[in-house]
Amino acid sequence: MPLDALFHRRLIALLWLAWALYWSLAALGSRPTLRRESLGSRLTHLVPLTAGGVLLAWRDVPWAALTMRLWPQSPTLYWSGVLVLATGLAFAIWARVHLGGNWSGAVTVKQGHELVRSGPYAHVRHPIYTGLLTAVLGTAIASGTVRVALAFAIIAAALVRKLRAEEALMRATFPGAYERYRAVVPALIPFARLRRSAPR
Repeated sequence: MPLDALFHRRLIALLWLAWALYWSLAALGSRPTLRRESLGSRLTHLVPLTAGGVLLAWRDVPWAALTMRLWPQSPTLYWSGVLVLATGLAFAIWARVHLGGNWSGAVTVKQGHELVRSGPYAHVRHPIYTGLLTAVLGTAIASGTVRVALAFAIIAAALVRKLRAEEALMRATFPGAYERYRAVVPALIPFARLRRSAPR
């Protein structure tokens, strides 16, 4: 393998590993959990998320169709993808820092849970998912393979499923307030303008 190709692979892996290390350390500061989704509900998004993550990381898949390129290799596309990847991870970390002790990897309600609507949450209701999807999209742009494009599709579907479960719990926890927030702030795409008016 050419030295530059090895460097390019390792750079993407290093960005993801740095994010994973921060995420693991930040999880230590979460508040105690009051309510949690059922195991069955959690598995409906955890299993595809894991499958998507494996596809994202597993370069030497034994199926030739998954290694096919969707577009030719290009330094411009590679570095554009790395920039999108880094931007997405940074956005997710900003949201995680801003959320503080309210964060959880599962769909939960924490002790003293607050409805956070500032920082990145003023632009999208699920900025961590926005950041992660942006990062996976950047990885797909840099990689240009069917494998990573499929990983993006699977991870996106899993996060949308998890998003819906979280929204149902937030509506029950913050009746009225969450509906008003939901009416004016988009779910995943920052700065998208919603056409409906907030309920009173």
